[in-house]
Amino acid sequence: MDDPRGRLTKDGIRIHEAADFAGMHAAGRLAAEILDEVGALVEPGVTTEALDAYIEQRVAVAGAKSATIGYRGYQHASCISVNHVVCHGIPGPKVLKDGDILNIDVTVIVDGWYGDTSRMYVAGALPRKAERLIQVTHDALMLGTEAVRPGNTFGDIGHAIQSYVEAQRMSVVRDFCGHGLGRVFHAPPNVLHYGRPGTGPKLEEGMFFTIEPMVNLGRPETKVLADDWTAVTRDKSLSAQFEHSVGVTADGADIFTLSPAGRFWPTR
Repeated sequence: MDDPRGRLTKDGIRIHEAADFAGMHAAGRLAAEILDEVGALVEPGVTTEALDAYIEQRVAVAGAKSATIGYRGYQHASCISVNHVVCHGIPGPKVLKDGDILNIDVTVIVDGWYGDTSRMYVAGALPRKAERLIQVTHDALMLGTEAVRPGNTFGDIGHAIQSYVEAQRMSVVRDFCGHGLGRVFHAPPNVLHYGRPGTGPKLEEGMFFTIEPMVNLGRPETKVLADDWTAVTRDKSLSAQFEHSVGVTADGADIFTLSPAGRFWPTR
């Protein structure tokens, strides 16, 4: 169901009102709080379905709703993507091993507003090559966010991410992208994590969207498994992802999903 408030650009991107930022902050804060808390549970021997059960309970206790339970038949409160899983990993009986890296992606609905965020975790000791991948992915997200300001384009965001990642001899996944959100889970625009400066729709104050680069140690190609959800790297190389929900302000980006505890990267 579309959000009736605010105007649409010629590209179909909704321009939200100033009062809408408060709703996005409330939703984003809850999603970020949940990811702060679940980190304490990530350790060798834990199953991904146990992590998801905690998230589902935490959403319910907050009086919110999970955006993913029931979405296109999906039945979990999170996506948990381990090692070479790029995104949309389904929680299950898989037991985490020492050195496993994982992305946990949570979207909650608070008073009709969607808060969508993900970050990386490690079970046990963090391998050196994984540490570098995670750092590059985190930095790429923040560089993309720095490109958010009125007058810039979505191509500027993608270029900031792609140029940095490729300079580190890693690759940006092209098969998945960020998206608009607000009172809906997914809406225009598609936020590509690669691109050329000055291309794509222009950013305007009041746009809400996610930036969520997926970065591979190897090649960028992915494939989706038979479950129709889990995307993996074709060459089985490690993959990492970070995601924030942001709004465009008069002078930059307002990040709705900042960690209240100051956590975001696995070692913090």
